[in-house]
Amino acid sequence: MTVTETREDTAPPIKPKGWRLLKAALQTRKAASMLAFSFSSGLPFALLIGTLTAWLGEVKVNLATIGVLSWVGLTYAFKFLWSPLVDRTRPPLLGRIGRRKSWIVLCQGLIILGLIGLVVTDPTVHIARFALFAFVASIGSATQDVAIDAWRIDVADERTPVELLSAIYQLGYRTASIVGGAFALFLAARMSWPTVYLLMACLIGVMLLIALAAPDTERSPDVAADLLDQPGEIAPRARAIALIIVGSSWVWAIVRIVVFMTSMLAEVPPGGKRPSAGDFLKYNGPLIVLATVIVPLIVAAVLNWLKLRGHQVQAVVDTRVSPARTIANHLYRALIAPLADLTERMRWGVLVVIWLILTYALCYNVWASFAYPFYLDYMHYTKDEVAFASKIFGIVMSIIGVSVGGYLFLRIGRFPTVLIGAALPIFGNFLYADLADGAPYIDIVLHTLRLDVLAQALGGDLRIARLLLTIAYENVSTGIAGAAFVAYVSGIVSKKYSAVQYALLSSLTFLIGSLGKGFAGELIDKIGYAAVFRDVAVLGLLAIFFVLLEWWRSSRSSAAVASGEG
Repeated sequence: MTVTETREDTAPPIKPKGWRLLKAALQTRKAASMLAFSFSSGLPFALLIGTLTAWLGEVKVNLATIGVLSWVGLTYAFKFLWSPLVDRTRPPLLGRIGRRKSWIVLCQGLIILGLIGLVVTDPTVHIARFALFAFVASIGSATQDVAIDAWRIDVADERTPVELLSAIYQLGYRTASIVGGAFALFLAARMSWPTVYLLMACLIGVMLLIALAAPDTERSPDVAADLLDQPGEIAPRARAIALIIVGSSWVWAIVRIVVFMTSMLAEVPPGGKRPSAGDFLKYNGPLIVLATVIVPLIVAAVLNWLKLRGHQVQAVVDTRVSPARTIANHLYRALIAPLADLTERMRWGVLVVIWLILTYALCYNVWASFAYPFYLDYMHYTKDEVAFASKIFGIVMSIIGVSVGGYLFLRIGRFPTVLIGAALPIFGNFLYADLADGAPYIDIVLHTLRLDVLAQALGGDLRIARLLLTIAYENVSTGIAGAAFVAYVSGIVSKKYSAVQYALLSSLTFLIGSLGKGFAGELIDKIGYAAVFRDVAVLGLLAIFFVLLEWWRSSRSSAAVASGEG
């Protein structure tokens, strides 16, 4: 199973302009800088979320620890929390080189620092220090993404439109995924892991030098944030109270996760016992979901109620301006306004939507961090075999899956495609369970379709055929699921809050899956891969349930609207 990449670009899809425009654009500084920035964005994500687990598995770090360490990926889910700071300020000293470039260069420096820290730290001896350096690199990478997205929008013009820059971004990002995945594994088969990560840090260093020469512009004012000062909007005092409640809930949840990670990765004293990820998930998981999802929804609903009745709203234009007010407005738009809009439009149905988003990717996200240990240490495939099958072949299969998902969305409609995307990955987990058990059923399929003969004719063997068949199904099915999910979420967001609402909703897909990785690693250590694959498959039933419930709710809502119009 490949590590599913769930970050999505919120920019509009590319509109073909012709080869001449593409060729001309690629000759500009903006296009060249975009290519470098996108490579710098994709490389640390691949190294930290996927390839790092291959390193840890090879040196025999236990799977429960790998699962907890994978929580550093939550920085990508939570990056919208500090995006207003990146959007409206410049870092000290570096600010003179440009509003966006200063943040990009700072973040690239943090990534290099984190990667070099990994290079000089032995994870078998100092796993807590190793995790700290991974966290530093992850914070730098997630924050860099915020700055790069803003830079892409700011510098777009007629010669290099944002659609074209977005396409170049995808090109660089996908190339970096292969370099940080397949190529890194290829190198690791021939040199030590620290040497591989040192080379990757040098690549980021090259991107930093390119960033220094990149163009930059001043950002235009955020009209949407300024609209909060208009009559009829929630008053600043009420917004501040709402922000304190929601912000405190998020801070509490993040602190709980960080404290547990620290205790899990700290050295265990003689006679002591390492904390249980399962116990943490059992006693804290529901509270974290309550703090990060339910509390903000309740606050948003209360604000809608106050606004509807004319309580705590502005009577005149609020002309007060300050940096603190500007940042508060951006935080309000990032954390509360998107949910307030959803609750206003969907009412109780927003609960169904949120639970659909929380559970949709569970079936294949929970154990994604253990893919490389499974391939390399449990199944004993070589690094070269995994590099080809998981990254190169896997990416091709993912592209096919995304294409099929887009076709199905247009051909059979939204909810049928979303339902198919929820159901198909369940069977992928059973395929992996069969692979872990020796592949008796996979062998039957291979023999029936004569794929075993084809593999031998191409110079492969039955082992590789098993792996390729399993990865092909998994990547096609998750590609369909991913395309369906992106299209579904894009269809329910409001144009008024399109970017921030999409960012917030898509980030929720990380939450439960990431929390479950620590528990999944603990379970694998106890009951084995095959049993965990089957257990995780059951989680896919939750997604199917909420898809059907949302399908029913949406149909009723549409019928009610049609009846009212009639």
